[in-house]
Amino acid sequence: MRSRSALIAAVAAAATLALVVLKQPKTVALASMGSSPRQEEVKIAKARSYPRVPSHPNDIAALLNTVETALRNPATAAGLLPDLGHQQQVIYRVLSANPTLSSQVLAALPERWKRVVERHLAARREFLRMGRRRRPTVLPAWRIIAPEPAQNLLTYYQKAESTTGIEWEVLAAVNLVETGMGRIDGISVANAQGPMQFLPTTWAEAGIGQGNIRDPHDAIQAAARYLVRRGGLADISKGLWGYNNSDYYGRAVLLYASLMREDPLAYIGLYHWEIHFNAADGDLWLPVGYHQTKPITVENYLKNHPTSRPPAN
Repeated sequence: MRSRSALIAAVAAAATLALVVLKQPKTVALASMGSSPRQEEVKIAKARSYPRVPSHPNDIAALLNTVETALRNPATAAGLLPDLGHQQQVIYRVLSANPTLSSQVLAALPERWKRVVERHLAARREFLRMGRRRRPTVLPAWRIIAPEPAQNLLTYYQKAESTTGIEWEVLAAVNLVETGMGRIDGISVANAQGPMQFLPTTWAEAGIGQGNIRDPHDAIQAAARYLVRRGGLADISKGLWGYNNSDYYGRAVLLYASLMREDPLAYIGLYHWEIHFNAADGDLWLPVGYHQTKPITVENYLKNHPTSRPPAN
């Protein structure tokens, strides 16, 4: 049972965060900490590059333990969080595609992380089931931008929950899986737009879209209203089906939401996940600054951006 007045110290992305978001039955605080990082953390986050994943399951388990612990430690320097979150993300993407390796890593993990890791892997595998049989050879016409600060987004999620009843963790998970919490600035093949990927026709429905479809605050409020309209207060799975007609999608969103509901500090790692694209040439990282006005072949993109490809171990 969650405490009605739990105050959780969290590490924020910006260097001067000091926001307390009030909410019942739980309270979440985002605060900046500037303590010296541990040696292991320095090794992880020494440069903005594609994270490496060790080959031995015991080494992966040790690294994952370090990363998960650091992401929840108020003493972790804020400047380390982007690389810690990206390392976490890449480990889960690698393990989700390799059931044998993931089982070995789970067996080697400290008990406190096993259920966390199981849910991360289950969520990622739901999206792999949604994917195409053949991985694409063309990258999308997207622009990858920096997201709004973590505390801003949390404020928007919490505001939407207070006005609609849709849990902030669900809204954060939808924002995560739709656009990486606003990192993807592009239009889908179905013409969905903005950080919560609304069709203009849905946005135009009475009582849904208010303001700017591309504005994170406005889009998050609209997403909450839409989930209510699709039955999300009575059955959030039904509401998510209305958002995306896929049981895989709904299960993945609720798995990510459950991680944040159980431990709001899980939001910190998820906020720092980058944009990856599961292409024919591998799991490509599309960093902030990626900008293609029209689709580009993976081959041509990698000629100029070889570091977007996973590093050879």
